Amino acid sequence: MDSPLYSAIAHHSYEFLRWQIELILLALIGGLTAGVFVERGVHHIRVWRAALRAAMFDSVATPASALLLLQFIRHGSALLRSAALLKIALPVLAVWLLVRVSLRVSQRAFPGNAAVRYLVRGLDVVAWIGLLLYLSGAMPEIAESLDAVSVHIGAQRLTGWTLLQGVTWIAVTLVLALWLSSLLEGRLMASPLDINVRLVASRLVRAAIFTVALLVALQMVGIDLTVLGVFGGALGVGLGLGLQRIAANYVSGFVILLESSLRVGDNVRIDTFQGKILDIKTRYTVVRSPGGTESIVPNETLISSRVENLSYTDPNVWLSTTVSIDYRADLDVALPILARAAVGVPRVLASPAPSAVVSNFGSDGIEITVGFWISDPDNGALNVRGGVNLALWRALRDAGIAIPFPQRVLHWAEGAAPLSPPERHIGA
Repeated sequence: MDSPLYSAIAHHSYEFLRWQIELILLALIGGLTAGVFVERGVHHIRVWRAALRAAMFDSVATPASALLLLQFIRHGSALLRSAALLKIALPVLAVWLLVRVSLRVSQRAFPGNAAVRYLVRGLDVVAWIGLLLYLSGAMPEIAESLDAVSVHIGAQRLTGWTLLQGVTWIAVTLVLALWLSSLLEGRLMASPLDINVRLVASRLVRAAIFTVALLVALQMVGIDLTVLGVFGGALGVGLGLGLQRIAANYVSGFVILLESSLRVGDNVRIDTFQGKILDIKTRYTVVRSPGGTESIVPNETLISSRVENLSYTDPNVWLSTTVSIDYRADLDVALPILARAAVGVPRVLASPAPSAVVSNFGSDGIEITVGFWISDPDNGALNVRGGVNLALWRALRDAGIAIPFPQRVLHWAEGAAPLSPPERHIGA
């Protein structure tokens, strides 16, 4: 059996082949031109040479524009619609477009993920191999061999060829769904809506696109969707037996986002861990401490446990430090000095103003607690507390107020005298 490529070349005149090749080159030049303008207008690449390089090796607009232009050219006349070489160029451009889209999706949706990058490259190689098999004419024999292997699920007959087509279409539609969802999520995250509303909308959009893509792929290969009822029942049993915690985490994630009880950027304390919320996923929430430690907290924990939101209604956080002064110091003079000293420390807010109060009468001195407010707890508390301590020490030193150190007084019993130290003898 002749291959489609051989039939398109061998069974037509040289003049007709030349016209087809010229039209294909015209479509490629038009697609490349469109890709250059897209790179300059959308991605703001101002240098023409850089825009041309991006259009040739990275842009999705180049194969997409070439494919659309060639399809438009084919419908110019009945003779062009029957041109075999133009028909063969369409799947080549479609595979080229799919490879570009999969590469862009992997870069946008999974940045820095080496496993996904290798998987995408493997799928691209499979796509090009499938195209070569089609052009060489070997695809019908492979399809006939796979079609001989079949299984029955109820009244539905599934063959190896049908399953291969299903996997292929599912992969294609999922890649397109990932690309479309990443574009929509980028637009949603850049909108002026509330951060929680943007996150909920992006999650729902992605789930809806994936569901539609899967259903469309199954319909395109002729699989009856009622077959999915068996798998849906099995999934329901699995959720009821072993996956209820995972389902609870997903539901809790949407509840948190819809209630806006926690937002990205809030400072929270969960048990003994305190940090800033970096992201709220559908299953877990990422919290980063001022020291750089990131904690993965299941969303169900945030719903069922006590969580302190330090910036729920007010981002300001109150901190304090304690200093001791001598009992002979004048408190009416010392307290204002300590309060004024904390004001000059960077990151300490002037309003509400710092305060100094007598908190305890210690064994060595009078303990004074100095309280102050900061508005950026995600930058850490130890550095600002250290700055306040240094400012308090300098203020007390300049005012001549002593900071007592631990002292012990020994009282001898009446009539008793302390023992004299033993004499030391130095040998000759």
